[in-house]
Formats: sequence, C-alpha cells, structure tokens
Amino acid sequence: MAAAAAAALESWQAAAPRKRRSAARRPRRREAAPPGPEAEFESDSGVVLRRIWEAEKDLFISDFWSSALETINRCLTKHLEQLKAPVGTLSDIFGNLHLDSLPEESDVAPDSIPRETLVTGTCHLKCVCYGIGNFATCIIARNQLTFLLLLLEKCQIPRSHCWVYDPLFSQLETDVLNTLGVTVLSENEEGKRSIRGEPTIFYMLHCGTALYNNLLWSNWSVDALSKMVIIGNSFKGLEERLLARILQKNYPYIAKILKGLEELEFPQTSQYMDIFNDTSVHWFPVQKLEQLSTDIWEFREEPDYQDCEDLEIIRKKREDPSATD
Repeated sequence: MAAAAAAALESWQAAAPRKRRSAARRPRRREAAPPGPEAEFESDSGVVLRRIWEAEKDLFISDFWSSALETINRCLTKHLEQLKAPVGTLSDIFGNLHLDSLPEESDVAPDSIPRETLVTGTCHLKCVCYGIGNFATCIIARNQLTFLLLLLEKCQIPRSHCWVYDPLFSQLETDVLNTLGVTVLSENEEGKRSIRGEPTIFYMLHCGTALYNNLLWSNWSVDALSKMVIIGNSFKGLEERLLARILQKNYPYIAKILKGLEELEFPQTSQYMDIFNDTSVHWFPVQKLEQLSTDIWEFREEPDYQDCEDLEIIRKKREDPSATD
C-alpha cells in the first residue's frame, strides 16, 4: 500500500511555495446578484453547459488545478490508508489522476449526457456538495462546480454518487445538474447528513459556519469522522477569526474537533484567488480522535443557534405548531 501511495504521489506536480494566509482575511462570499442581461442570455441550458465546459478547460490546464490535486492527493492517500483499503485500491483510485486527458466538448453538449468514469477497485467514495450557488449567472460558482466535476472524475466517483444542494438553485440550474448526471437533493438538510458508514468527501466552499457545525454533529463519533474528508472553509481560519467564547458557544462541534483533525491549505494563485481563497482539505486521523476526552464525545446536543447572530445559512422551513391546533 505504501508503495502504491508513493507511486501515485510521484505522478503529481509539486505545488509551488505560497504565502500563508493572513489571519484577518475572511473568505469572500458570493452575493446573489439581481437578474440582468447575462441571466436572460443564459436562460438556455445548452449555453450554461457550454460555459461550464469552457470553464473546465481553463481550470484543467491551470497551475492551480495541478497544485490543488496534489494537496487533495496527500490528504486522500492518508485517509484511504486509515480506512485500511486493500492493496491495489490506492493504485486504482489515484492511477488515473494524470493530467493528459480533457473531456470532449460533446460531453456537455446540449443534446448529450456527459461522460462518467465508473469506480474501480473496492474503496467506493461518495461525495456531497453544499452551497455551490447560482452557477448559471455567477462565474465564481461556475468555477467551483467545474472543480467538483473534475474532482469526481479524477477520484473515480460516479456522478450519480454525488449529491448536490443549494437552496438558491433555479429550475434551470437543477435541470443542468440533472443533465450533468449528479443527484440534486430536494430537501434542505442544513448540513445534517450522516455518512452511514460510507467514506464520503464533503465539498462545501464558502458555506456558513453553522453548516460545518451541523455536519460534525450529525457524524459525532470516531468511526464516522474518520471516514470523512471536508473540502471547505479553513477550520484554522475560523479559529483565528472568531473569539474563542463565540466559537465554543455557537459552534461547539467545530471548537471541540480542532485538535482532532489535520488540515492542508489549497494553493493560492492570482487567477483563482477569489474562488478558492480560505479553502482547505480536512481529514480526521483516528489517533487524534481517540486522544480526545470522553466528555467531548458524550456531548451530543443538537445545535439550534437561537442566540446566534449572522448565521450565514438558509434554514429549512419549519411548520408552525399553531397551524395544527
């Protein structure tokens, strides 16, 4: 297994040195823009698909893509070893992480269903994506979506094994995602999704802090967390920006897990600075999780955020109890 992992790493380009992110820097969030000429122009799903393909071509040949893949590879190699994947699985997963092929334009043509790489080997990763945003009209959201599609291909995760949700999706965007082959969730889970024992990558860039806190709560055990990888806002950055008492009061699961994870920052390049800033890959080594106190694991209260200002997530609609009286 070690030899397979080493061989996989050798096939990747080394990431260039980069400056460390300032502690005061906050991730830039997407704002919902009022509809304009571009929104009207992109009302056709074929146009949106073509723009996704164009963004995918640009991302694929960029230095950022190869460097980001190396970062993810370093994390997933350790993660899969932790899962005690059988010999050969790492080779199966990462053997195809080469940079010598690009999806054909016909894969996202208006009248065709994009190509899908089937999983090989015995380690079946799944993927859940929250908070992509309005990719039909927002360039930042579109680039984040194209990164997800390339990541699924490189990790050999079938698109049908990727669940996607954003409460802001338009019907057009839902139709495009269905055409791309991913599974669009119909319900706002607020991040409260259990992995149910299945190794899962969560891709959730620039999401509200409560979403990460909810996800941790839903998988609050050594067994579940050790099978998860989170690509999203830097937890170290959250710790640096928020007062300790605020973090512990409003987002206790993030506060408690800080000593039980490892984090690798995404590379920073000028071309994609606004798109992937403050983004890291997080995974949870069993050894670190088992060193946390028993009291930490016994605390299982569901977050409610009643006294939390600036929640930064869209809550699911609750039924009015008085309506049933």
